[in-house]
Amino acid sequence: MAPVTNARVLFNAIPKGTGFCVITHTLLTSAGRLDFPVPGETTVYDTKQKIDLAGVPLNGGFLIMTLPPFTLGEPIVGFGIGVVMRSDKPEVAAGKYVYGTIPHQQYSIIPDMKDLILIEKDPKLPWTVFVGAAGMPGKTAFMGWKEFSHAKKGETAFITAGAGPVGSMVIQLAKRSGLKVIASAGSDEKINFIKEIGADVVFNYKTMDTREVLEREGPIDIYWDNVGGDTLDAALEHANVYGRFIECGMISGYNTGQQGIKLKSVQNLNQTFSKSLTIYGLLVFRLQSKYDEEFYKVIPPALAAGELKYKEDVSTGLERVGDVILGVQKGENKGKTVVVVAEESV
Repeated sequence: MAPVTNARVLFNAIPKGTGFCVITHTLLTSAGRLDFPVPGETTVYDTKQKIDLAGVPLNGGFLIMTLPPFTLGEPIVGFGIGVVMRSDKPEVAAGKYVYGTIPHQQYSIIPDMKDLILIEKDPKLPWTVFVGAAGMPGKTAFMGWKEFSHAKKGETAFITAGAGPVGSMVIQLAKRSGLKVIASAGSDEKINFIKEIGADVVFNYKTMDTREVLEREGPIDIYWDNVGGDTLDAALEHANVYGRFIECGMISGYNTGQQGIKLKSVQNLNQTFSKSLTIYGLLVFRLQSKYDEEFYKVIPPALAAGELKYKEDVSTGLERVGDVILGVQKGENKGKTVVVVAEESV
């Protein structure tokens, strides 16, 4: 077989005068201003590399074709799904599908299953869902809620970034647990979506005062934090005794030189002891071994049956990655952003 193009998206440059936030791959200026990635400059679609699919040495690993801190000059890495084309590992046979952290390039030789799991597709769901609601974001919501919420029917939960792939799943899990749900988002379209999925109280945090909403609708027993900063401070102020805080992210600080997560922006930490609050830090990787089997047994079927709702923005073609990253950084996406690199039949 003649060598074929192995297209890649390379992390090519950091804009001058910026730092780098590893958690979100966000570029920050020294003054704390967000410097948006520039397609074609900070990220480059590269087609120079060739690969012989039939003859490339596997060195004990396996060759996959991709279906959906960076190192300069190397491909961007992210969550994706790949189909195994050749393999030296009997347990990872050709034709199987793998999910996990893989490079943003068409073909990759993977040495082992360290950052991957074998995955089976629900025939009623497209593969794109398995990197969103049935992938890492969905796992974050499901596993974090199972492990840390200790939810009791009749309690009140406040969920930030409610229209995102994590927040929207948490809203639905909270309603399934019999809770009153307060949820926030940043646009009318996103507000409409979180209404559709069952949130009881919804508000646009850009046009309404969070403290006023919580004072009227609280106190809150569970706070799912995706934003940090002043919203976290407001949640502390209006928390119920024995409230649980699940710290999933602090995006208000990622784009502002971390100002949103510095202690000086949170004035109500004394509430942690005066109200006997419990604060949990959530990283899904630490919970997967405990909940992975249950997640795949419960969530994909519920999504396929329409019992759980999701939204996604799908783009086709690896060359679109740079533009997609820019759109996410600007908040232009309306749901989980997925790039389809190749169709199954390729």
